[in-house]
Amino acid sequence: MVDIKNIPQEEMVEKVRGYAKENFRKGLNCAESVYAALCDAGLVDFPKETVALATGFGGGIGLSGGVCGSLAAAAMAVGAVHGRRDPAQGSFDEIVDKLYGNPGLYRFFNQLPHRFEERFGSTQCEVLNKDYPSWFDKDRFRKCMSIVIDTAGMAVEMIYQGADEGFNQPFGKNMAGKQ
Repeated sequence: MVDIKNIPQEEMVEKVRGYAKENFRKGLNCAESVYAALCDAGLVDFPKETVALATGFGGGIGLSGGVCGSLAAAAMAVGAVHGRRDPAQGSFDEIVDKLYGNPGLYRFFNQLPHRFEERFGSTQCEVLNKDYPSWFDKDRFRKCMSIVIDTAGMAVEMIYQGADEGFNQPFGKNMAGKQ
């Protein structure tokens, strides 16, 4: 894994955005494009073959229109860096506190879908693509490419943020009613 302390965030964002664009142009789906870009940049230290885990997220999980594959892949990549490598380690209370506490991982990860929705208007692939007459429309492809590129950059920003700030952020809207 690359040492992000030695590479300015802006430089890494541009590098990863370029990789994501190149990946999408080659025919990788949205999720594969984002995740592979973060692997190619050395931010994810899992084997490159783990991009296979992202494949099913394309088109909102197998073209079902659910959560955008770019967003899912960004969460995967950020999790590869900041997620729990051994989640069952510790007592029940310690395990749960690492997620819900302050600091807590859910506080950190909660930001990603909120940033995405603020930027693009929805987290759902079907909503993001509702204005296009066909999935194969060139304008839809260009819009998705833009989302792929921007989301790859967001993932880099989150990776740097977690390294700099830790996991003390306030919660955004969440299902547990946490603040």
